[in-house]
Amino acid sequence: MSTPGERHLLVVDDDDRIRALIKEYLSRAGFRVSTARDAAVARRLLGRLEFDLLVVDVMMPGEDGFAFTRWLRARPGRAGASPVLILTARGLADERIEGLSLGADDYLAKPFEPRELVLRIEAILRRSERRPNETVETMRFGQCTFDAVRGELLRGAEAVRLTEAETRLLRQLAGQPNAAIDRRSLARRSAEAGGRAIDIQVTRLRRKIEPDPANPRYLLTVRGVGYMLAPD
Repeated sequence: MSTPGERHLLVVDDDDRIRALIKEYLSRAGFRVSTARDAAVARRLLGRLEFDLLVVDVMMPGEDGFAFTRWLRARPGRAGASPVLILTARGLADERIEGLSLGADDYLAKPFEPRELVLRIEAILRRSERRPNETVETMRFGQCTFDAVRGELLRGAEAVRLTEAETRLLRQLAGQPNAAIDRRSLARRSAEAGGRAIDIQVTRLRRKIEPDPANPRYLLTVRGVGYMLAPD
């Protein structure tokens, strides 16, 4: 596993004071840190540098954090798969849900504790790092294969990117195959206690594993209960 000092992070925030504080926190934790005052500067940096994770503020003038995350996820290859932690104002539910639906890996509400920021980043990086020596436990969905240990989804030989929230949900469902799991149980580990984020993640997962997402075969809705994973 890479050490923090080998990890290069990009912080995108228009507030000079907050941007400087985040850089200080993360630098003290041992990360390499670059900063951008807005999405335009971030795009230029991404054009010539690779980053292991991006911390992106939602409320920025011009192109906001949501639009920037949408642009990032549309980029091909590894660049578009860079993990993203979004910073939301006061932890508003709509902001959390929108960020996750766009492909952010996690969120953190302002104001936040520096230690929590570091811990969330470390958790995302652990999730995104490959572990080739671990035992492989796989589950098949037609042309797709899910490695529950690594948290990796393949379509044939091609890797399909999962966010941290999607991987967590798929692992929960894979832990009890062919059994209905209550939405509340799934939502306890979600960003949204009411379960709306679960519905969003299920919709996005279906697009990734189902031949016909409108008529799912593998990730099924169990009326009045929740969801069930029915692998091959």
